[in-house]
Amino acid sequence: MSPRPLPPADPHRQARARASLSQPAPRFDTLSREWVDDGWQPPEEAQVVRRDVTTERPRSVISWNRSPDLGFDRALNPYRGCEHGCIYCYARPTHAYLGLSPGLDFETRLIARPDAPAVLARELGRKGYRVAPLALGSNTDPWQPVEAERRITRAVLVVLRDWRHPVTITTRAALIERDIDILAQMAALGLAEVGISLSTLDAGLARAMEPRAPAPARRLRTIAALRAAGIPVRLMLAPVIPGLTDHEVERVMTAAREAGAQAAWWSLLRLPHEVAPLFRDWLARQMPERAERVMRAVRATRGGAENAARFGARFRGEGPEAALIARRVALMRRRLDYAERLPPLNCKAFRPPEDTRRGKATGDTDAQLSLF
Repeated sequence: MSPRPLPPADPHRQARARASLSQPAPRFDTLSREWVDDGWQPPEEAQVVRRDVTTERPRSVISWNRSPDLGFDRALNPYRGCEHGCIYCYARPTHAYLGLSPGLDFETRLIARPDAPAVLARELGRKGYRVAPLALGSNTDPWQPVEAERRITRAVLVVLRDWRHPVTITTRAALIERDIDILAQMAALGLAEVGISLSTLDAGLARAMEPRAPAPARRLRTIAALRAAGIPVRLMLAPVIPGLTDHEVERVMTAAREAGAQAAWWSLLRLPHEVAPLFRDWLARQMPERAERVMRAVRATRGGAENAARFGARFRGEGPEAALIARRVALMRRRLDYAERLPPLNCKAFRPPEDTRRGKATGDTDAQLSLF
């Protein structure tokens, strides 16, 4: 039985530089919606879909997990949704919990959390809190374009720096260079490391897959800038897409190593829930002649399915094709002298900032406090 196609996109809404053009209904909705042309509004009257940002006031910002596949047990995301719009993003289904579509809504209807820094400081100061590395960017990119205006991620970094709390970062955004001043201070105490996501060196393919993310060459320059400041950097070779980007494994790893990346981590394409039909729709639009071949290659690494959520296999896949990719990555690690992991972050420096110890309220400020 062939997969059910997505409903057609509304031609009266122009989505420029967006990976998804459709709006599949959230899976928790009891109603489904489908655009139907009634002939009253001609396509030439189409309106451009623009970014819309709303505000959330969370009571808690640290998310906890017990996944054996992850190297962290806590994370923080300053934003919900991501304007980078990567078509393969495994976080798209989280928009369904908000009653929004994992399609175009995920890229255009964003939720900012401006109270995140203050709430984080409160959570770190709770009696009984036990320090361990906090993952920043595990779901959506903390340095996506809206961060240039909102500066929530920078304020979060200030809190982490002032509390001397270790942080492990994942991003594909060049905007992180703005915050090298804070990250370098933290790295000097072993409190910060950054992972830069890169799946292809093909600028055209990257623009189609990740329409509002920096180009691959720009990300390589970001790696170099971070390393020049003494910040540990790992390559996040993710996702490796069978039949589409897997032939670039060696080239990507070489380029990132030359830029200064010290460690390399990788994962296969994941297509959970609504991501699978969105990805199939994107393939059919962008490269119809290759679409079925790519999907066959994807299924070959997932036991014949489009996705496998089983712990231990969801990141690396299974079968001969997945094993071959794993061997190629391991060979390049040895050839290029990559570390499999960066050194452990420092969890012993954690303590309240000066103002807290003096009984004064702390704010979201860039004021420098002593690290020594």
